[in-house]
Amino acid sequence: MTTKTRLVSRGALLFALSVAADGAALEPAVPSAVGVSAVRLEQIGAALHAEVQQGAIPGAVVAIARRGKLIYHEAFGALDPASGTPMPKDAIFPIASLTKPMTTVGALRLVETGQLLLEDPVSRHLPQLADRQVVTAAGTEPARRQPTMQDLMRHTAGMTNGVATGNELERKYLELTATDRTAIDLIERLGRLPLHNHPGTRWDYGVGFEVVGAVIETLTKQRLGDYQAENLFGPLGMIDTGYFVPPAKALRFARPFKTDPLTGEPTNSRLRTTPPLRDSGGNHVYSTALDYLHFAEMLRQHGTLDGHRYIGRKSVEFMTSDQMTPEINLDRLWSRGNVQGYGFGLSVAVRRATVGSGMLGTPGDFNWGGGSGTYFWVDRKEELSVVLMAAAPGEIRNRLRHIISATVLQALE
Repeated sequence: MTTKTRLVSRGALLFALSVAADGAALEPAVPSAVGVSAVRLEQIGAALHAEVQQGAIPGAVVAIARRGKLIYHEAFGALDPASGTPMPKDAIFPIASLTKPMTTVGALRLVETGQLLLEDPVSRHLPQLADRQVVTAAGTEPARRQPTMQDLMRHTAGMTNGVATGNELERKYLELTATDRTAIDLIERLGRLPLHNHPGTRWDYGVGFEVVGAVIETLTKQRLGDYQAENLFGPLGMIDTGYFVPPAKALRFARPFKTDPLTGEPTNSRLRTTPPLRDSGGNHVYSTALDYLHFAEMLRQHGTLDGHRYIGRKSVEFMTSDQMTPEINLDRLWSRGNVQGYGFGLSVAVRRATVGSGMLGTPGDFNWGGGSGTYFWVDRKEELSVVLMAAAPGEIRNRLRHIISATVLQALE
């Protein structure tokens, strides 16, 4: 991409975000008006203050909607642990894998216009990924079938994110996304690697959403960030959401501790104030708790918010339904403490009637989290959407997910 093209693209994104203030909104309400105890909601703050005081997290922001009303939006702790600046409610966080559900909606919009089919082989749109091979003990063999777009979005494409076991092939996959490279470069390198598993046989958290993002760009002839700003971020009123943090907003960026409190390993603050080489379909987006609550509420309301439809009802139902058939090995999904026994849809874990996790919830609710400490979940039966933003990379984030589910659900009347 030329410098001129990058500047035009950046300008389009900033424009979309600047007009977003006129988009969707969530009307505030007192908790009791929608069946929630304001007194019991105070347990959220008490629990998160305790985590801050114990040095587990610098701070956090929580936003909650019930029955379409904003009933809770509070900040705790510090924006920057080095300076001690209090956490503002509009703090901006790197949301990591919370990018994936938004990319899914972007792709499903193309399904709805007939430009994309979920059963399309990936190579239909990216010929560099044709004729995939699968690694075996003896070398490689042809894939029994080629990965589809649906495989990419439900993590059954046979790809890996490179961290599960640390073997040589996973190391090569990890290297793909460890460096800021163009989408074309990433896809070409990916095409030279074999798949880790035969498509449709194993859930394996992987780089599939990088490919989904590249397909969206191929079909729309737009940068992914511009497409999302035009069709999702801007219309939904997500005024602080995008693929980089404009310099004027950088003072609101939430930073983690310099080292992980559990392991002592260095952390990465991930602040980007200029567009990346690649708008990642699986990562890279920045947002606030209230911005992302708009997105979560749109999913809860089957694709609508504030009287405007963003995606079809049946598309959202499909996205948030359990698509893990009996032949799919779910060991790697269930190794994640808060989703043991869950199923999986397109980019989100879906709670089954019986689960192995100790996480409170309701059958059919869905959630996902980001490696930087971000998390959201939607419970349609309870008419509830919740977003937790924290700068908490590492295993502490799993504890926070349990804490926020328990402290929110106990407040329901």
